[in-house]
Amino acid sequence: MTPSIMRQLWSVVEKTHSKTLLNMDDASLVQLLVKQTKTEVSLDGNETSYLKNYVESRLALIRNVAQERLYF
Repeated sequence: MTPSIMRQLWSVVEKTHSKTLLNMDDASLVQLLVKQTKTEVSLDGNETSYLKNYVESRLALIRNVAQERLYF
């Protein structure tokens, strides 16, 4: 995954409301973040698959970030 795709994903995470990130089930959250990232950058099939796997492996971190934002 390129650095620009990774930056775009984390930008999407930052733009997404914390309660949304915390209340969705894993599969729905992965789908949402991948879909939102794909609206920002053009991804081929391999990049989409890699992004999906990356998001799945970072769900705990994404939710931790969202949890922290609730208090600020």
